[in-house]
Amino acid sequence: MRVGIIGSGAAGLTAAIALARRGFDVMVIGEGIRESNSYLAQAGIAFPILDGDSPRTHVLDTIRAGKYLNDEEVVWSVVSKASEAYEFLLSIGLEFETNETEGGHSFPRIFTIKNETGKHLMKLLHLAAREAGVHFVDGLAEELVAREGKAYGVFLDGELLGFDATIIATGGFASLFKYTAGSPLNLGTLIGDAVMKGAPARDLEFVQFHPTGYIGKSVVFLISEAVRGAGAKLITEDGERFVNELSTRDIVARAIYNQMRAGKRVFLDATGIEDFKRRFPQIYAFLRKDGLDPSRDPIPVSPIAHYTIGGISVDIWYRTRIKNLYAVGEAMSNGFHGANRLASNSLLECIVSGLEVARTIARDRPRLGGVPEVPYTFDSLGDVEALREILWEHAGIVRTASNLRAGLEKLGEIEADPRLKLLARGVLECALVREESRGAHYREDFPVMRKEFERPSFFDGECRL
Repeated sequence: MRVGIIGSGAAGLTAAIALARRGFDVMVIGEGIRESNSYLAQAGIAFPILDGDSPRTHVLDTIRAGKYLNDEEVVWSVVSKASEAYEFLLSIGLEFETNETEGGHSFPRIFTIKNETGKHLMKLLHLAAREAGVHFVDGLAEELVAREGKAYGVFLDGELLGFDATIIATGGFASLFKYTAGSPLNLGTLIGDAVMKGAPARDLEFVQFHPTGYIGKSVVFLISEAVRGAGAKLITEDGERFVNELSTRDIVARAIYNQMRAGKRVFLDATGIEDFKRRFPQIYAFLRKDGLDPSRDPIPVSPIAHYTIGGISVDIWYRTRIKNLYAVGEAMSNGFHGANRLASNSLLECIVSGLEVARTIARDRPRLGGVPEVPYTFDSLGDVEALREILWEHAGIVRTASNLRAGLEKLGEIEADPRLKLLARGVLECALVREESRGAHYREDFPVMRKEFERPSFFDGECRL
């Protein structure tokens, strides 16, 4: 059996290793490990495996952070497989150095490596995949090949590559927002493509904004929660603290946004952290390159788009609504995160979903059969910058009905890839339909949670709650 994995991040490579070890012929199509958000991950992976911690406590923390929109069965499924994920990572040679706490966690269960966890993780996953016999092809798949509810593979450089099973592991769509520290490749093109071809998306309105982004002279990057966990304080230009630094990301991001809207600049004061350079080498190097010394200078910060909780809707086994098409990692959504992602749960989800989808495909034994004639339609992505501006201005941290409608109106006026426009429309429409505030979705005109909206949204061209 031939399996095609589109994307070379942590979820995709984990699936590739697990499938190759089962004897499948596996091809990974991507732009290389450095272009994935997994590689950029500074913080760690949440594992509830230490004495005093428990899967139950981790589940409760995840559901509290997700504002009770989580699918409890999915949360238990992922968290209960954390020990397996941990053992898998040890088996490929990963050695964690510290365990720390982050916002929303009631126990120090974040396993890290010099706050460059993603870089070390990805290098070892890539090595293990090659050792397992996985084939790598450089490039970006332009289109899914699907007809009448069945997937047949992808187009790469206009050529059809057929697979018995196709896994979308392309990450989320945070780069559809103007300011993000993620990979510029994370536009969500294949997410929009999947929706267009019959696989609905779920929970698109929930976009997580990282509270402490640094928008520098030449680079945008994240100042990890771990820096706040180590004692850094958020202050205004007047030196006043205004929020509990270890609250969940939505609360901290909104608090910073409100200070900025009031005309104040916000800084992260890490001057009290001893040996910042040793503990946070990647952040230190970026800041020094921009002329800042975090041991002496407060760091100017601003919320930036970071993680998209919504994605292609999948079941607990990572199947989409299109036969033989699966999705893992940030590209999919099945209710694990609810309305807001708990810090360091994303890499856990990547590893677990990669291992689990391999089991699913081994059970399903999908077969390609005859490939119908499917036209290649990709032309260009069009005016992506206009799309990014619209979502940043109209579907940002604080939303209102009038602003969302204005965004939809602007969306109709621009020329861009119809799949990206469809995805952007899904974000705006589902944010408009959800007349409440919950987790990462905040409506200034509906500022409280409402019981009647305690359910996921689905988008297939129209948003349904």
